[in-house]
This record gives sequence, structure tokens and C-alpha cells, in this order.
Amino acid sequence: MSRGRIGAGDWVIAVGVAVFLLVAGLSRQHPSTNLDALGYALSLTGALALAAHRRAPVVVLVVTGLCTLGHQAVGFDVAAVAYLFAVYAAVRAGHRIVAVAGSVIMLAALPLAILASPHDLAVGEAFTRSRDVLPLAWLIAAGAAGEALRQAERRADEAERTREETARRRADEERLHIARELHDSLTHQISVIKVQADAAVHVATKRGEQVPEALLAIQEAGREAARELRATLEALREEDKDPPRGLDHLPELVRRARSTGLDAKLTIEGHRNDVPAAVDRTAYRIVQESLTNIARHACAATASVRIDYRPGALVVQVDDDGRATPDTAPVPGVGLLGMRERVTALGGHLRAAPRSEGGFTVHAELPVDHTS
Repeated sequence: MSRGRIGAGDWVIAVGVAVFLLVAGLSRQHPSTNLDALGYALSLTGALALAAHRRAPVVVLVVTGLCTLGHQAVGFDVAAVAYLFAVYAAVRAGHRIVAVAGSVIMLAALPLAILASPHDLAVGEAFTRSRDVLPLAWLIAAGAAGEALRQAERRADEAERTREETARRRADEERLHIARELHDSLTHQISVIKVQADAAVHVATKRGEQVPEALLAIQEAGREAARELRATLEALREEDKDPPRGLDHLPELVRRARSTGLDAKLTIEGHRNDVPAAVDRTAYRIVQESLTNIARHACAATASVRIDYRPGALVVQVDDDGRATPDTAPVPGVGLLGMRERVTALGGHLRAAPRSEGGFTVHAELPVDHTS
């Protein structure tokens, strides 16, 4: 259950309960007293407090309980609907003991509050009326509904975690399969090419002959291909050993970009909130890929990385002053396609295009709203 900001649905519930209590108060048949205004105020306060039932369920439980006791004590006789909903919300949030303890106190205190009201009631009648204000069956039903939804949400979370673990395991298996396939199909052939090129260079050198440039190029290409293939296989086999990279690692990423001669700057705006792990990793990958593309293709002197924490979204923007111009259509490479797939999978939006003043921009907006 989300406990973020108060949403429109929360206000709809609160206002709906407030209207119900207002109508119930206006339709009651007891004679009016000079304390009715206070009774209305207390009942409406308890109802409107329900807007915060996700954010602070225990506080709402206490407020609605006190307001219920208060408006009964001043003779404003309406059902404890707000308190019942607060019990449901507290149990759903996992505060079962608090909800049970509060309900026991309410069941004991309600007859006393009714006895203190301006209406002249006997003790037995006060207990009878307290059962009408807060029926035990409704109280149990509210707690049971909250517990049922809490268990359903817990099972849904566990199922989601299981799906993620299964997907991760399958990805690991596929990675190992790819590593084996690459090892079986490419390593031998590249090794043969490298050995043959080395032997040819050695023979030519031993004979005092000039080594052809093409042969030297083959030798160097074979050496480089073997090195890159070995690194790729190691990455495929050991990817899980590396800790995940996220927003906290951006300063290090920008420092590495500066070490290549690029004047890179990092700007962080807004108040940082917790973001989902997938968004955290995706933001890092976007910046990493963008800086890599700038270093390889842009011929840029400067680059700026901006992270903007907004309500419900994380905005990542990387700009450079490279050679891209508005009249040159960008050719989407593997890096840009990968970024777009990551952002789209999270329900976000990505724009990668030349800037009007020259250079290139990558602008991604990733949703981080936790409300349900």
C-alpha cells in the first residue's frame, strides 16, 4: 500500500464520508442543542482526516476515534463511519495490534461519552446506543477487509519478486549460453587467425623481408579482437558480481569523462527522493551511454548532465556542443535504441535529437510515482 502524497481518490473518500455524516446529522430526530455546531465540526474533522489514511494511518485512527468520542459526548449522535474506515486503513497498512487496541478502548469509552452527552440516558440505554454507533460486526468486518487486502497486496508483491527472480535467472542462463556459444564459435577461429598472423610476421622478420602493412593490420586486429572477446565473455559470465550502478555513481562517471579531455559538468536540481531501483539504474545507463557517444562521435568540447527531481518524475538530460546540426538527421545506433527501450519499458519518454544551437541532446523523463 502506497504511503506517498495524498491523492485525489483519498479526498473523494474523505469528502464522501463527510457528506454522509452531515446528512445523517441533519436527519436525526433528537432535539437540537447549542452544542450541535461543535458536534458537526468534530464529525467533519474526523471524516476529512481520512484523506491522510495512506500517509499516516495510525494518526488518522487516533483522530477519528477522538472525534467520534467528542461528537457523541456533545450529543451529536451519528454512526462512527470515519472510525470504521480508519480501522480498515490501519489494518491494511499492517498496524493490526494498534487497530485492535484502539477498538477495544473505543468500545469501552463510547458508553461513557454517550452518558456525558446532554441527553438524559440511563446506563443500559447508553450501552445500547454505543452498539448502534459502533456495531461490533461492522468493526470486525472493517478489520477483516483491511487484513484481506493487505494479504492480497503482500502476495502480489511476492509474485512480482518471484517473476523478477525468474526473469533474472533466465537472463543469467541465457548469458552463460551466449558466452559458451561465442567461446565455441569464435574463440578458436580468432586464435587461429592471430597465430597464423604472428607466425607470418615472425617468418618475414627472420628472413629480413619487409612485413606487409596488411599482415601487420591483421596481426593487430586479431590481438584486439581476442582481447575484446575475452572481456565480453568475462562480462557475460560475471555480470552479477558487479554492484549495480545508479545515480550515486554519476559524479564518478562525469569525472571519468573529464579525464578524457571533455569539459563535463553535472547539475542536480530539485529535492532528491527515493526512486525505484530500475529508474536508478536506467538513469545511470542513459548518462553513461550519452557520454560514451559524445566521446566517440560528437567531437564535442563540453557536455552538461542535468538530473532534475520533479514530483512524480525524474528528468535526465545530457547536452553537448558537438558537430550535430538540426538539418542532419541522427542515425539511431545500438546505444540510442537501447536507451529508448529502457525508458519505454519504464513507461517514460526519450527524446534524442540535434539542438537548434548545435550539438546533440538526450532528454529522458522517467516516472517515479509511488502512489497506487
